[in-house]
Amino acid sequence: MKNNRIGLKLGFVIITVFLIVLVFLGFTIDRLFTSFYIDRMRTENEELGSHFAVMAQSDSTSGEMMKTFAEFSNVSIFNVNANSEVILHSGTHDSSDRKIIRSSDLERIFAGKKVNFLYTEPSGIRYFVSGQPIYVKDVAASALYVMSSTEKMEQSLLAVRNLLILSGIGAFLLALGITWIIAQYLSRPLLKMQQATRKIAAGDLETRLDINSNDEMGSLAHAINDLAVDLQRYRDTRQEFFANISHELRTPITYLEGYSQVLQQELYETVEEKNKYLGIIHDEALRLQHLVEDLFDLSKMEEGKINLELDWVNMSDLTQQAVRKVELKAREKSLSLKYKENGMMKKIRGDKKRMEQIILNLLENAVRYTEKGEINVSLSYTSSAFLLVVEDSGIGIPKDEIPYIFERFYRVEKSRSRQYGGTGLGLSIVKKLVELQGGQITVTSEVDKGTRFEIQFYQ
Repeated sequence: MKNNRIGLKLGFVIITVFLIVLVFLGFTIDRLFTSFYIDRMRTENEELGSHFAVMAQSDSTSGEMMKTFAEFSNVSIFNVNANSEVILHSGTHDSSDRKIIRSSDLERIFAGKKVNFLYTEPSGIRYFVSGQPIYVKDVAASALYVMSSTEKMEQSLLAVRNLLILSGIGAFLLALGITWIIAQYLSRPLLKMQQATRKIAAGDLETRLDINSNDEMGSLAHAINDLAVDLQRYRDTRQEFFANISHELRTPITYLEGYSQVLQQELYETVEEKNKYLGIIHDEALRLQHLVEDLFDLSKMEEGKINLELDWVNMSDLTQQAVRKVELKAREKSLSLKYKENGMMKKIRGDKKRMEQIILNLLENAVRYTEKGEINVSLSYTSSAFLLVVEDSGIGIPKDEIPYIFERFYRVEKSRSRQYGGTGLGLSIVKKLVELQGGQITVTSEVDKGTRFEIQFYQ
């Protein structure tokens, strides 16, 4: 059990609980046997006392008969009158030791009651004493004490206690072995989890736990595996993001540097060529600005520092305006861009600029990932909600990647990321903006058939 501290703690707890139960059980059994033997001695003594009482009432020779019967029964007897004077004594007990005769007991006996108690004489011998009245013509004439030695009872109890001790030691040793096995069995998965989490913390994100139990241990192991998968995916997407962002930054910077040098060195031939180069510089500057703004927006949203200017927004006008902005890009790819509206228009509470950013991001994504077919945009108004749908016939999203598309840096179709462009920030920004304004966004998709985004705001 080296270095298995949790196993030691678990074993200590189990064995401590077992010891407490074992001691309590042993004490209970000892009390049960003690009570049993004392009850039996009380019954025997009272029965003997009844026989002696009958003898005392029989005839003039009753004293001798009582002495003989006392010697035969191996008990000592005291016959005491109301003045605490001993009328008759018989047995091995010293007749001069009369401490068993107490006035309070005599009062109870002469009142017709029986008394029972344990008595230890000066020599250390213990007796069980029973006292009861002897009646003459229905009147308590004297008190009879019957003293029985507890030696046999104590020997029996000692044998029982020795047996309990031996059984307890055996049970403890057996429990110790079983506890060690249980502690090892229960702590082994935790040790595996400890080792796995240390490896994950050290950067070995391919570490997985093979614990398939259907209990809390299994759930924790699955959670650790899920964490490793999430961290691995985050690391991969982050690395890919840095590669993509480097590429996205390098491209406009290269254009800006190259064409600015052309203009600076006046390597153009006509004014039209000069204007063309200036247009390229302007477009690339806008592209760089858009990328930086996306990064800045995402950073502010993740820190909760983005400010929304809430007002009543006409989503019909805003959506049609966004559609017109992407019409040229759709036309360049020969895509059909359709817009329709259902229900009676109602303004909703939101940030107009951010709402337009949401719609434009979805439309630009649809155009980017659709090579042929159509893009459908629809608005639906109900009495309690507003629904925006952007549906395309593009490349689609694999089913196993749908849960991750709203994560920052995540990009579908990584092998063709250069072809489609983008930084993997757009959908993450869209989701955060929708949720910040109290809405919900969902997506359904099928590879090579298209993707459908739905945004719903409740009024």
